[in-house]
Amino acid sequence: MTLQTPLHRFRFAIFFIAALAGAAGVSEAKSFKKTVAYNAAQSHGPLYATRTEAMQFADDLASRRDLDPAWVREAIGQSRYISTVSRLMQPPTKPFVKNWRVYRSRFIDPIRIEAGVRFWQANQQALERAEKEYGVPAEIIVGIIGVETIYGRDTGSFRVMDALSTLAFDFPADHPRATERSEYFKSEIEQFLTLESRRGATPMEALEIQGSYAGAMGMPQFMPSSWIKYAVDFDGDGTIDLWNSPADVIGSVANYFKTFNWQPGMPTHYPVSFDASRLDMDALMAPDILPTFSVASFTAKGAVLEGPALQHPGPLALIELLNGPDAPTYVAGTENFYAITRYNWSSYYAMAVIELGREVKQELVRSVGR
Repeated sequence: MTLQTPLHRFRFAIFFIAALAGAAGVSEAKSFKKTVAYNAAQSHGPLYATRTEAMQFADDLASRRDLDPAWVREAIGQSRYISTVSRLMQPPTKPFVKNWRVYRSRFIDPIRIEAGVRFWQANQQALERAEKEYGVPAEIIVGIIGVETIYGRDTGSFRVMDALSTLAFDFPADHPRATERSEYFKSEIEQFLTLESRRGATPMEALEIQGSYAGAMGMPQFMPSSWIKYAVDFDGDGTIDLWNSPADVIGSVANYFKTFNWQPGMPTHYPVSFDASRLDMDALMAPDILPTFSVASFTAKGAVLEGPALQHPGPLALIELLNGPDAPTYVAGTENFYAITRYNWSSYYAMAVIELGREVKQELVRSVGR
């Protein structure tokens, strides 16, 4: 994903909490989430109205976007520094071993599956229409919304302007890409305030909007730039509401994937094993998750495919999911697997989305037969 996309929209919460789960166990990760929520209300710092560079940015933004300067200055000036947000952008200080089984257990659980079944049942027509219009299967859309926010249950408790301003003007200076990240979040402030100005919000109304500590919003956790680019009015009521309109959320997620070249009817991945006598693991892993190999070149390097995978028409990638001290899990990822990673740059995330959607679909079928 380029910097404008929701995947490169800094879904740090998932990465960071998953890291904790892999290193210290699920219970400690859950405790960490509670600590983050508590700190969000306890760590507000000074107003950005006291910062010369923030007010200069506000004036420049207003001029560039032809917005009311006083409106922009108030919206930025009344946002506050949040030390928790800045701290969460720091890389983990302790090494950890990735663990797909632990990561999976955080997202494929009875709570999400049951909530997913209810969401699917309540929004079946919208899901079917989205699949017809955009070519994206209902289970993928359901998987995304479930992993992101448990179908709207947890959309974030940080004021979006506080989070964006903190990361725009106080991104941790010792981060190796601090300058780039700071500029990215400045651009997200610009997109967010443009969006709020269009809907006629007052500065205080804009300030009250809540989201993640990276500024992602609503059931699908879109960053402001993604909202502007990919969100659609799928319920046809004249407005786009990614908090309260499941139809808009469903259509927007489907539109996002269509934009990132989702291929209708293509599997996301295939099983893979290896022929040790000709295995060139370094070559297979070199492209990372980017589908690069034809079936012929993939198998020539020692990957073993069976059945429909041998007839796959497009490129493949070897996806490695580490399991802590145990042997890794491998699959052959297609262009559709890669499309899911455009929502969040993580093969673990993509597989969790796929498997949650599959589990919800299976439970839905079982519930109909009861």
